[in-house]
Amino acid sequence: MDKNNLIKSVKELKETSQKRNFKQTVDLIVTLKNIDLKKTPIDFFTDIHNPRGRKLSVCCLIGAEMREEAKNCDEAVMLDDFKKYQEDKKLLKKLADKHDYFIAQANLMAQVATTFGRALGSKGKMPNPKAGCVVPPKTPLKPLYERLQKLLRIRAKGGDFIQTAAGSDDMPDEQIADNIYTIYDALVHHLPAEENNIRSIKLKLTMSKPVRVDGNGNIIQETAEEETGKKKKAKK
Repeated sequence: MDKNNLIKSVKELKETSQKRNFKQTVDLIVTLKNIDLKKTPIDFFTDIHNPRGRKLSVCCLIGAEMREEAKNCDEAVMLDDFKKYQEDKKLLKKLADKHDYFIAQANLMAQVATTFGRALGSKGKMPNPKAGCVVPPKTPLKPLYERLQKLLRIRAKGGDFIQTAAGSDDMPDEQIADNIYTIYDALVHHLPAEENNIRSIKLKLTMSKPVRVDGNGNIIQETAEEETGKKKKAKK
């Protein structure tokens, strides 16, 4: 995939989509083919070069020895407070909804799993060692917090496609395109047959129609026949 072509495609997507009075995400949607996701699950983390247009919220689940480091996160839940979350499901759900990532102190993982496992697990937010989110006591959290702002989880769930936010419409086209390129390249290298497992690639804003792009990053213009066929399907 060519970055320069992607820049042009992102620019065209923005220019041809209706303006909204709120910040929209720019999504990359990749549909897969010829792959059994039960045998070859797609679920990995990748670093992108630019934040996705919004600050990601990080909560740490820690003991007293990391109280000072916890100041580098958006919220900290201390071990002494675990019990109240275990007893109050509404409070637990609110916490799970509030944050994008959770960091856990490694020697407390048993308590973390017991207290927060069900709520965080169902949202795919349990502290994940692959993301570096399970840390030894007294680990400096500022570098991890900054890394998480540019860390993205790529996974296929509930179907043969992957949809992920690559940026927001107020970001420079070059940064969005760079993130799309990085995500796509990482995905291709996680597929057993690489690009032969890709059926289609699409870009869309939150409220826009998706546009197809080819393997080189160029928007594929739909023919009149394809447009008519879509309208017929919609009527049915």
